Amino acid sequence: MFFGKLLPRDGNFFEMFNQHADRIVEAAHAFSQLVANYNDVQLREKYNQDVDDAERAADRVTHEVNRALHKTFITPIDREQIHGLINTMDDVADLIQDSAETMALYDVRHMTDEITRLTDLSVRCCERVRDAVKLLDKIADHGTAEAALKTCEEIDKLESDADRVMRSAMSKLFREEPDVREVIKLKAIYELLETITDKCEDVANLIEGIILENS
Repeated sequence: MFFGKLLPRDGNFFEMFNQHADRIVEAAHAFSQLVANYNDVQLREKYNQDVDDAERAADRVTHEVNRALHKTFITPIDREQIHGLINTMDDVADLIQDSAETMALYDVRHMTDEITRLTDLSVRCCERVRDAVKLLDKIADHGTAEAALKTCEEIDKLESDADRVMRSAMSKLFREEPDVREVIKLKAIYELLETITDKCEDVANLIEGIILENS
């Protein structure tokens, strides 16, 4: 009994999940502003930096969670679930940063309607991820668990919407864009943006698993 009291407990994992989810949304909003203000070089650089800052802050939270896992004996949910969730969330932040960096590296000259639509869907997915994550510490309550599962279903739907936009964008790109270099650039951007929603769906699937096992 006394030994049990000495064991490190909890590690405040849910709060760290929330912090990371907030950084994901910050990165997504900054990327959205980058796309919206792409023709303004100064604003483009500003929002690119904002994406980088949010991604680095998310990385710090990920490292903190992984350190806490090594120091905490009793965790609120399964250790593998904690590890899988935080690292998959971090993949989302990384993909947002990758999208911004690829635009700069490939010297993309203008935004397309498809980039705007995929960006909007990515932002909405990230916001829903944040909403679902914030419910995790209360899933013992049936109503909260149901709300979290419904949010995960919304993420799945948004990912399906992004798939449809992606297919349409690729079809239009290969049919209408005469410059092969532009085809290569835009194809890479479209794929990265759609992958953000894919990774958000992966997060949703992990959250669903946590809920089903722990609620």
